[in-house]
Amino acid sequence: MPTGSESESRKLLKRLRETLAEESEGQERLDHITSIIAECMATEVCSIYLFRDAETLELCATEGLQREAVHQTRMRLGEGLVGRVARMGQNINTADAPATRGFRYMPETGEERYSSFLGIPISRLGERLGVLVVQSKIARTFTDDEVYALEVVAMVLAEMTELGAFTGEGAALSARHQHPALFRGLVGQEGTARGHVWLHEPRVVVTNPIAEDPDSEKERLEEAVKQLQVSVDDMLDGAGIADKDQRDVLETYRMFAHSRGWLRRMEENIDRGLSAEAAVEKEQSAARTRLQSAPDLYIRERMHDLDDLSRRLLRILTGQGKETGAEMPGDPILVARDIGPGDLLDYGRSLRGIVLEGGSVGSHAAIVARALAIPLVIHARAITTEALNGDQILVDGEQGIVHLRPEDNIISAFNDKIAMQAKAQERYADLRDQPARTLDGTTIALTMNAGLMADLPSLEGSGAEGVGLFRTELQFLANRNVPKRGHLAQLYGRVMDAAKGKPVVFRTLDIGSDKVLPYMKRPEEPNPALGWRAIRVGLDRPGVMRMQLQALIRAANGRPLHVMFPFIAQLDEYRTARALLEDEIERERRLGRVLPESVKIGSMLETPSMAFAPSAFFRETDFISIGGNDLKQFFFAADRENEQVRMRYDTLNVSFLNMLQMIVNRCAETETPVSFCGEDAGRPIEALCMCAIGLRALSMRPASIGPVKHLLRRVDLAGVRAAIDEARDSGQQSVRETVKAHLQEQLAGQTGAV
Repeated sequence: MPTGSESESRKLLKRLRETLAEESEGQERLDHITSIIAECMATEVCSIYLFRDAETLELCATEGLQREAVHQTRMRLGEGLVGRVARMGQNINTADAPATRGFRYMPETGEERYSSFLGIPISRLGERLGVLVVQSKIARTFTDDEVYALEVVAMVLAEMTELGAFTGEGAALSARHQHPALFRGLVGQEGTARGHVWLHEPRVVVTNPIAEDPDSEKERLEEAVKQLQVSVDDMLDGAGIADKDQRDVLETYRMFAHSRGWLRRMEENIDRGLSAEAAVEKEQSAARTRLQSAPDLYIRERMHDLDDLSRRLLRILTGQGKETGAEMPGDPILVARDIGPGDLLDYGRSLRGIVLEGGSVGSHAAIVARALAIPLVIHARAITTEALNGDQILVDGEQGIVHLRPEDNIISAFNDKIAMQAKAQERYADLRDQPARTLDGTTIALTMNAGLMADLPSLEGSGAEGVGLFRTELQFLANRNVPKRGHLAQLYGRVMDAAKGKPVVFRTLDIGSDKVLPYMKRPEEPNPALGWRAIRVGLDRPGVMRMQLQALIRAANGRPLHVMFPFIAQLDEYRTARALLEDEIERERRLGRVLPESVKIGSMLETPSMAFAPSAFFRETDFISIGGNDLKQFFFAADRENEQVRMRYDTLNVSFLNMLQMIVNRCAETETPVSFCGEDAGRPIEALCMCAIGLRALSMRPASIGPVKHLLRRVDLAGVRAAIDEARDSGQQSVRETVKAHLQEQLAGQTGAV
């Protein structure tokens, strides 16, 4: 921007600062601001539109349009040029607004007289707040310097909106962070919780977006960046990482911190009138926009690195560390963009619930939440920008719904739901030591899924007969580098100790897809769920797999050992993995170490290909665990992370049950023990149907064992099998309704609903 333009930009910001410092009402401030902007930009019109709700913009102040239109003119998101700016989050700069695609004529405003149009989104770190517009009669496009000046103003308006500078009458000017809000996300871990918000990373508030002395601000920025660079260097140099891929990931983080371009862009923001803090936020927002549109997946993922660095830099500049002085409530519900397993484990069982903007149903955060039995909702879009520490919050992990600052009627209904669940849990506790035996005498083995030492107390409390799946990846995900063999051996040994002789099935490292190691460079893949993951990583990087197998062998220390390999897709993968384990056993024998009393080597069956595998696969495996979550999504070609399709297909679909039946039959032919592991194993009706087609072992989260056992003990499998056959023979797509009708009849008069 030329010197003359720069002085005009600074002059505009100075006048805005004076206006914002005046004692006045929110509407009066907005009116004054539109007049100042129109005068400084030499335009006939300046208007400010703010959101009155998530989908509706309202004209809140104007210089040049009809005054009567203020608070009367409204448009939906995407409607008209203003609505398009808000929806896209991008500027529209046109010399002929009426001829521009999307233009909508609003006669009450009188805007048909104006040809030129420049619309700038008012947003704060991705949160849409409104649109700033200037218009003029002369047909021209606004210069880059004019656009930049208005972007700076829009950012200042966003900061002041967050600080409550424009509150007044009506929804569009109502105070922020005070009204009830509903968030619909996805279920990460079932359960319900009520409590108060605890922000994992409290919002950094920029109270001084405009500065008068650019040299002083640049000195502050440079000093803060140097401090940031030293802290990043110390953090990475102290990590002691030798692996090249691990080092590359962390060196990229260091590269961003030392980027001269990053510093230069922030200094340019200061030259245009922003404070150091506001300059950092503006660059953070601009970087988000650039990286989100990048075609390269790896580059897009680096947005998280820049976000993290920007937050660290803002905390240095403002002095607002994570320790804000606020006291964690006694009933904390954690709210965060995302969170790593290490941080989540630090909170432990003190949390009542967790709500994340990101995450996935199979992510490490979800795994830890399940291990700690903490209700989790993921993909709760924009909740971190709305929630404040101490806000009342209700988490419905059954439906994936979060109520923030709920109304009294919502609280009452929620309390009733929690009371009903507590009563049911008391009933299930009475069954803890009873076998899962049906009325016709069939006994089902119910085991639990685990991944942490914290899970193991549930082994006794739930009545589980063992651990049908111990996920070993959490110890890798929670560390900055590869765990040591000795550390893993001690951990696995403690797991076996805690099991007190009950069997524990260890699944080898299952990473990739939505579980990414922080120290391993993630390959760019169009579909990670079908890419380089689990056993494929293990066989391609046998060093890590051998180390883990050695740790398991040593942990057994003369006790029985059960190991299974994940994501086997063809016979040779299982044979190669089994040979690796047998080689390590022989190696330990030669070294004179204590060997396991016995070793059972199994396989997860998660890909449809293995349902049709050669008979040799079923003969050679010591046991098979059907991995229902992945098998179902691959069978139906429906991504379980995609809400549009994940609920579209029923587990009790006849086609899926037919495949499960085929697997059960093939295992019976070779006398290979088979179990079902996954979310559906913990759903009573689904579990019952699986048992009716021949499965005799199910593995699920500990909290599901009671409900499943409760239903199994009240029915006979022959009747359920007859209902399934009836639905199949009649051409029904799913057996669910027929089975439910059968249960309604059989359980009539018994206590407890299905």
